[in-house]
Amino acid sequence: MHRLRVGNFFQALPSPAMRLFVRDSCSKLFVGGLSYDTNEPVLKDAFSEHGSVMEVKVICDRRTGKSKGYGFVQFSSESEAATAFQKMDGQLLDGRNIRVHYANSGLKENLML
Repeated sequence: MHRLRVGNFFQALPSPAMRLFVRDSCSKLFVGGLSYDTNEPVLKDAFSEHGSVMEVKVICDRRTGKSKGYGFVQFSSESEAATAFQKMDGQLLDGRNIRVHYANSGLKENLML
């Protein structure tokens, strides 16, 4: 019997099945590449065009209070998050091209590559 490591398990799954397994009920998006001047109201306004935003958080340095250049946007539904993901990834916001991913999927994203 062939033993699979965790990484090989995901690679052995067919693509559609892997996507269903990996992206189960995710309505929270990670937004990277933000301008250090981008604040929560600006981020909320940009993403509100694609659905009902429940929560927005721009991550700041504890010591300086300045933005670290990334944040999170929580939508009221998965479908709204999916729409925002498709529409906003790579878009210009405050002079920077932002990157959008599903939150808490760092390991899962690497497995999809």
